[in-house]
Amino acid sequence: MCFSATASFSAGGLLLGLGVLTLKSARRPRELPFAAIPLLFALQQLSEGVIWLTFRYDASQLNAVMTHVYSFFSHVLWPVYVPVAVLLIEPLGWRRRAVLALVAVGVAVGAYLFYILVAFPVVSRPIGQHIEYVSPHFFATAVMTLYLLSTTFSPILSTHGTVKVFGVLALSSFAAAYFFYATWFISVWCFFAALLSTVVYLHFVLRRTERDTKPANVQSDKKAAA
Repeated sequence: MCFSATASFSAGGLLLGLGVLTLKSARRPRELPFAAIPLLFALQQLSEGVIWLTFRYDASQLNAVMTHVYSFFSHVLWPVYVPVAVLLIEPLGWRRRAVLALVAVGVAVGAYLFYILVAFPVVSRPIGQHIEYVSPHFFATAVMTLYLLSTTFSPILSTHGTVKVFGVLALSSFAAAYFFYATWFISVWCFFAALLSTVVYLHFVLRRTERDTKPANVQSDKKAAA
């Protein structure tokens, strides 16, 4: 998390437990990528916890490695992974085709940002109670717009209500993080998004409840018809 090593490790540990529960709640192979989102956020938060420790113990080489691990999650993985995960749980229809288009957008953004990470290594530095990730931003407005399309609008387009909520909250947290924490935006928004992964768990809990109650409702309808 963006405030301290203790907070990062605590958030990562909680998300690890939530991630395991969410994966166990998935019933079909195509649901697994979406169910893995809390677990991936846990790994990202744990990596930032290690970054905090590198400042304390002046471990510059480990800092460089973990900074790029964290940045791979934030810059490359999420714009590709989120729309793909949403695509896999969508039924056939226009929404699925729209999400597929956003997968292409995410792949393009992820590939571009991966090139930036390789060509211009990211530097992390502590400022107050936050971590600032310093890297050049070329075509920032266009890249951020496409990034948001892939990471937030793909779930907003979903046919599943809880997935829509995840997308809306992710977009709202983006606005809040940018408005209140512009300098430390990457770190703070990733923390907010990590918390939102609880909505992913809620999605599977509600889906399981629907499946469990549906047979009972069907039997009740049959008895009433008889």
